[in-house]
Amino acid sequence: MSLIDLRSDTVTQPTAGMREAMLRADLGDDVYGEDPTVNRLEASLAERLGFEAALFVPTGTMSNLLGLMAHCERGDEYIVGQQAHTYKYEGGGAAVLGSVQPQPIDGEVDGSLDLGKVEAAIKQDDFHFARTRLLALENTMQGKVLPMAYLAAARELTHRRGLALHLDGARLYNAAVKLGVDAGEIARHFDSVSVCLSKGLGAPVGSVLCGNRALIAKARRLRKMVGGGMRQAGVLAAAGLYALDHQVERLAEDHANAERLGAGLQAIGFVVEPVQTNMVYVQAGDRAQELAVVLAERGIRVSPAPRLRLVTHLDVGATDIPRIIEAFAAFPRA
Repeated sequence: MSLIDLRSDTVTQPTAGMREAMLRADLGDDVYGEDPTVNRLEASLAERLGFEAALFVPTGTMSNLLGLMAHCERGDEYIVGQQAHTYKYEGGGAAVLGSVQPQPIDGEVDGSLDLGKVEAAIKQDDFHFARTRLLALENTMQGKVLPMAYLAAARELTHRRGLALHLDGARLYNAAVKLGVDAGEIARHFDSVSVCLSKGLGAPVGSVLCGNRALIAKARRLRKMVGGGMRQAGVLAAAGLYALDHQVERLAEDHANAERLGAGLQAIGFVVEPVQTNMVYVQAGDRAQELAVVLAERGIRVSPAPRLRLVTHLDVGATDIPRIIEAFAAFPRA
């Protein structure tokens, strides 16, 4: 019985075409700026998203960290959601390594931050306070897509108040596919965007930070400082290029599978949050561990939690959805 892993879209395996692209990649030393495939990836993604420059790094955590540290100096502050990845799930890196203070605020049900609350959180220019320099948003946020009108409003606010605007776009392309727009239409509202290649896009490693030339030059220095310089990294960049060229439109399949999964689980009595992209949130309550055991016995892997997240991706096919629903149905809830 094959394993179906729903823990995250980070568990994807490179496709045959991606492996072939990695095998044939032209290589050089990227720390010297001499890896032609890395250079091509950086130039290509910057152009696709409408930025002057880009920087290839090993992880999304590093990409966000470099973005925050490039925008902010020691003693500065960024405003961010309580549940945002940059605040909650990245080890406090901006505070620990950059001496950048986060100012978290509660998120809204739709994944956004109330811009009124954001504006109220901006510190006045007074030496008692950290200097508010940046607003960081996330799209998608727990599978939810930020509307284009909201992004325009966030851009207007940050321009008016003199803040930079950073996007944790780990799943930027999921958002773009869901909205039916080019990813550059989302990115144009931001001063910097972090794009993860190793989630739904299916590359094994890598993220890219995009911004203007000065920001990326600063981020490149910071990348060296935190140990992110890689040598013949073109073998990894080739996977990212392949993903961008071949595996963006197919994200719609993940969304459709997630929608079918959510509807199927709801039909058998589970409480399921509305599904927008490739994430299904199911209420498992205090029996999440028991549910995970039942699913594991049937070849379904999840990360047990009261609010259980199920993530569809390129290694979960349409034919797997009935099997997943059947496994959930085997869980005794009485």
